[in-house]
Amino acid sequence: MSDDRTETTSGEEELVQRAQSGDSRALGALYRRYVDRVYSFIEFRVREPSVAEDLTQEVFVQVLRGIGAMQWQGALGPWILRIARNAVVDHWRRAGRRPESALVSGRRSEEKGDGLLERIPAPGVAAELEAVEAFLDRRRIMEAAARLTELQQQVVALRFAAGLSVRETAAAMGRSEGAVKNLQHHALRALRRDLGLGKVTVD
Repeated sequence: MSDDRTETTSGEEELVQRAQSGDSRALGALYRRYVDRVYSFIEFRVREPSVAEDLTQEVFVQVLRGIGAMQWQGALGPWILRIARNAVVDHWRRAGRRPESALVSGRRSEEKGDGLLERIPAPGVAAELEAVEAFLDRRRIMEAAARLTELQQQVVALRFAAGLSVRETAAAMGRSEGAVKNLQHHALRALRRDLGLGKVTVD
């Protein structure tokens, strides 16, 4: 018990340094810290749990191989999620296709909720998406997200599924924070329109 507590209270940079020195316990701690976030991001993008599980393991094999050469830049999350993004791209390349939306356009109006707009606040992107998820099935959100542009999908998955901040998302995507905010604004507006939740207000 005390060992786990030490791991969770250790600074991330210290854990990375220990992992780079071959400390298997530090590697395990980093794995536990990020595995759920990586899986959630990948599952949001591919929408197939079994595929997401396999790709998550591939990501951490690459993390294990590459962490020794990784240069610390304030947080580990953007580096790991960049690997996850590439794993998704490689998966689609191997499959020779992109996943199709499961919703039939002719049925979309039937699935729109009544009165949800009044019950869902719009205080910001992360809280907004969490509130939407509380009222709508995650699968519907994922299917609606599949109709966004590629960059918008990446922003939503990194911000919502992986829980990265704007700054971390920008680092993971290699874009400016302003570009990420712009992408998430348009993505969230499109999602709310597609799901029948009205207009979105994003600061």
